[in-house]
Amino acid sequence: MKCAHVGWSSLATLLLVAISLVTASSIPAGDELPPHDPLEKDSHHAKHFDFGEHNPQYDHESFLGADEAKKFDELSPEESKRRLGLIVDRIDENKDGFVTQAELKNWIKYTQRRYIDEDVGRLWKQHNPDNNKTISWDSYRQHVYGFMDDLDKEELEREEHGFSYKTMLARDRRRWAVADTDLDDSLTREEFAAFLHPEDHPAMRDVVLKETTEDLDKDKDGKISVDEYIGDMYKPSEPDEEEPEWVLSEREAFAKFRDTDKDGYLNEEEVRQWIVPPDFDHAESEAKHLIFEADHDNDDQLTKAEVLEKYDVFVGSQATDFGEALARHDEF
Repeated sequence: MKCAHVGWSSLATLLLVAISLVTASSIPAGDELPPHDPLEKDSHHAKHFDFGEHNPQYDHESFLGADEAKKFDELSPEESKRRLGLIVDRIDENKDGFVTQAELKNWIKYTQRRYIDEDVGRLWKQHNPDNNKTISWDSYRQHVYGFMDDLDKEELEREEHGFSYKTMLARDRRRWAVADTDLDDSLTREEFAAFLHPEDHPAMRDVVLKETTEDLDKDKDGKISVDEYIGDMYKPSEPDEEEPEWVLSEREAFAKFRDTDKDGYLNEEEVRQWIVPPDFDHAESEAKHLIFEADHDNDDQLTKAEVLEKYDVFVGSQATDFGEALARHDEF
């Protein structure tokens, strides 16, 4: 998948949440997938790039998931613009007809928080229908991975998209242990939020870093080569296919900006600077990007007309929480 502009790709959702949802063929047909699919591939490492061609569809899918993205794709441009216009009215806090960087930043933070809160609330209820104060690891494991008890060794270790049930169980166990701050092997709602969205919790950054490295490091040598770096975002459809311009730009960026010690690989610290840079404000970066894209008269603020003229940029950005809003019919 083509990468998105770094500064505005969701680290929270990142960030936003998943690159792709993988339906595992090992689960018998007709059985319901676990509420938290163990083969859901996280996107903590995905697309925090400081340059590159904007890909609205990537942002859309990373924030909403593929299903919501497909629903949005069915809307006409006219209906997209109409609904986007209503969202712009909400972003314009002082109702002066202009959207400032500060107003955009506030809106992005609001939509991030709403997405995470609703996601955590939904999964907390699924895993904890009796609304107990905590969820135990044994309960969570049984709910999500209980079907593994009936699989043979080959099925447990079979990889799909680079993941197996065995490795995903181990990953969840490790992440659970880090989120469990009081060491009782059960998670409160706050700890459960850190488990589900580690990218949104500073104490979980080392987990995000480790998972990112594991995802990219295909040959398991403890470092990321340029081909591993590129391979995570681009796979040619033909063996001799010429790489697109944006891929060549990423290769150049790897050498110039990511690989700071110029040894041809990304070590742990270089991955850390890429994935969880200190003092990085995602919402502010996203707001700056959107104004840059749509500010036709260069006055550092946006009118509704400027936003609608670039509606494809905004509906592909998490800034508008667009697909989420589509489900809230009362807003339109």
